[in-house]
Amino acid sequence: MFRISQFMREIETPGPTGPRRNPPGPVVVWNLIRRCNLTCKHCYSLSVDKDFPGELSAEEVVAVMQDLRAFGVPVLILSGGEPLLRPDIFELSRHAKELGFYVGLSSNGTLIDAAMAAEIAKVGYDYVGVSLDGIGTTHDTFRRREGAFDEALAGIRLCRETGVKVGLRFTMTQDNEGELPSLLDLLVAEDLDRFYFSHLNYAGRGNHNRASDSVLQSSRRAMDILFERALADRRDGQDREYVSGNNDADGVYFLFWVQQRFPEVAEHVRAKLEQWGGNSSGVNIANIDNVGEVHPDTMWWHHSLGNVRKRPFSEIWSQTDDPLMLGLRQRPRPLGGRCGLCPQVAICGGNTRVRAAQLTGDPWAEDPACYLDDDELGIEGGGERLGMISFSAGRERA
Repeated sequence: MFRISQFMREIETPGPTGPRRNPPGPVVVWNLIRRCNLTCKHCYSLSVDKDFPGELSAEEVVAVMQDLRAFGVPVLILSGGEPLLRPDIFELSRHAKELGFYVGLSSNGTLIDAAMAAEIAKVGYDYVGVSLDGIGTTHDTFRRREGAFDEALAGIRLCRETGVKVGLRFTMTQDNEGELPSLLDLLVAEDLDRFYFSHLNYAGRGNHNRASDSVLQSSRRAMDILFERALADRRDGQDREYVSGNNDADGVYFLFWVQQRFPEVAEHVRAKLEQWGGNSSGVNIANIDNVGEVHPDTMWWHHSLGNVRKRPFSEIWSQTDDPLMLGLRQRPRPLGGRCGLCPQVAICGGNTRVRAAQLTGDPWAEDPACYLDDDELGIEGGGERLGMISFSAGRERA
């Protein structure tokens, strides 16, 4: 995850730099239920509106939470499917809060009526993220349900009105890239707290629909828009937060953006970006799915490290000899292709490995969704691009 607003603050009020430090335990995204009332095109968990067998019971969830907290996990993001379909979601969420976790809820928003919003407020979630794919019919098309946008927006408003910190989540593809400015306008008009921009990752239905992934220039245009919005908010004294995910090349592109606009702080920003270090799958981010399988992150559902029914999460995470995990935890990672040749790898950490794995079968191959070209990255002899080689990757910074 690239915290755009946090790095934007470094331009005007540079903070001290230091060595990269990992938190005591990873952020855990937990898919407590796989059932969902929608069948979104880019769903990584392939959720549908039916019950899935073998899901963790409430007692098992509580036991795992206790192990996570003792292990030093600071944050739980409760997800699905649609987590609000789980009958005990609020009971489990309250228990997580009592244990001292920062607790987030990731929802499609369509089930949030006044009574549900009151329960959400009563739990005291630290953050509720609602996914939108565009305005009106664009969102409905992605969610494969007429009226889904109106329902989600109503849920967002109810959460905001009850004092819950709420934000928008947006996954961009070629089919909805033009919706980004309108969604950012909606963020401001509805006085929401956070905007999370996700590049399409190759997992679940997102993998099946990867032909719709945004071309490389679209990613650049989107990041330019986000950088300018975050800068304008910063200068206007607004504290809205802008974040991007699933493409750690965003950090490198931000450095190039700073070099052009604020060259006097470019080296400081580079140092802060290297301190961040880019992709942290298998290190500072983990996933537990609905049946207790542990994964390096939410996009690696096809790769299990173990099951919390058989071994505690703390043991699975800390005592692994899994080759993928060992590679993810190397600095630098054992990268091939142009990623292995890239001088900027200290910033992006090799980017998102799952795309390379899905496209080539090799998790250490180059990331096909890096939208930066060899010349600007300083790569010599990078050769032909994988996957998206037909798309131009020339410079386009306004």
